[in-house]
Amino acid sequence: MDRTSTVTERDAREQRAVQIDLGGRAEQSPSHRNTLFDIRDLAVYYGTFRAVRNVSLEIYERNITALIGPSGCGKTTVLRCFNRMNDLVESARVEGTLLFHGVDLYHKDVDPVEVRRRVGMVFQKPNPFPKSVYDNIAFGPKIAGFRGDMDELVEQSLRKAALWDEVKDRLKESAWSLSGGQQQRLCIARCIAVEPDVILMDEPCSALDPIATGRIEDLMQEIKNEYSIVIVTHNMQQAARVSDMTAFFTAELNEEQDRRTGVLVEYDQTEVIFTNPKEERTENYVTGRFG
Repeated sequence: MDRTSTVTERDAREQRAVQIDLGGRAEQSPSHRNTLFDIRDLAVYYGTFRAVRNVSLEIYERNITALIGPSGCGKTTVLRCFNRMNDLVESARVEGTLLFHGVDLYHKDVDPVEVRRRVGMVFQKPNPFPKSVYDNIAFGPKIAGFRGDMDELVEQSLRKAALWDEVKDRLKESAWSLSGGQQQRLCIARCIAVEPDVILMDEPCSALDPIATGRIEDLMQEIKNEYSIVIVTHNMQQAARVSDMTAFFTAELNEEQDRRTGVLVEYDQTEVIFTNPKEERTENYVTGRFG
């Protein structure tokens, strides 16, 4: 699928429910046209260990959704379900229902490679390829068969990531020569270049200084009108600053196995989660009483 057809499809979704084909399976999107992911009773196992249980929530288009909670509560595990990254773990098994624009992402006919193209991911630590700045951006589109003006695509992707002015004279230099914050924005630009519907971010600022963190947060606000964003963060102030919706997870101890299973406690508008949560466990966490 080329870049032009992807943009056209995105525009069409704003006007009506559409069919999404992820490698052979097409289905009508949910009646609520703004629903991006519809998750029901999601559980994730690693072998016999249940890492996450009973997660049900809807994630909406053109929103920033934050997943917060203490370490070991399953935030990243849930995030990796959205683009089937858990498939890469041999012992992992996902149960329940996870719909993306109405399509069951775990149906046998759905191509996980196409899922990962439409649902991009930015990791905790910047991971630019050992290539030039230019080639980092061009790599994905080349693999996808992009036949347009690559120079223009590279420039536009870097502009959207608020990086063009800093690297326009360094495009042929190694991406590893950039600062940590620049590398992370390069990874975002690399993700943008293949025109995903969604960008997943797994603690994207945890390795960055406050100035670089601020730039990433500003960038998220700038691009959310074009891309839906789901972010895992331990930084509650960051979640409160950037997100529209927040899901709070906690971990329940299985005393027999001495292991913890993640569970969704509460999901609501970010303002509600931080100022008037319904659950005592949520209030205790956001006020710093535990976690």
